[in-house]
Amino acid sequence: MGMTSKQEAAAAVRAKKVELGITWAQLAKAVGRPVAWTTAALLGQHPMPEAEARAAGELLELGPDVLHALRLQPTRGALDQPVPTDPTMYRFYEVLQVYGPTIKELIHEEFGDGIMSAINFRLDVSRAEDPQGDRVVVTLDGKFLPYQW
Repeated sequence: MGMTSKQEAAAAVRAKKVELGITWAQLAKAVGRPVAWTTAALLGQHPMPEAEARAAGELLELGPDVLHALRLQPTRGALDQPVPTDPTMYRFYEVLQVYGPTIKELIHEEFGDGIMSAINFRLDVSRAEDPQGDRVVVTLDGKFLPYQW
């Protein structure tokens, strides 16, 4: 068995996805998980249980070395550089720079001293039609975790 990294596995997933014309939604259905979780897992941010890795691998015609890499524990949140340069990802960085202090204040005012979990977490990306141009709706849904003193 080869020593394929999670990054190499993610590249293989993206290449096969394009080659075979498969969507993230189709992969999520095959894996039996939400589309955001499945996408993150196939891009290397979650370890995939064997059955889920196998289901994705069958649909994408992936080899055993890639399936093994999909099952490995990831180093989460590891980007190539500290500030993302990809325009789509940079916009989220920009949103946090502009609205991060506001989000923090509103969380503390509504819930008290604590944080939003990124572990007990759900993510959804959807489209909202708008006469001035469709809108991207990103829902970040994390459990509130109070600080324990």
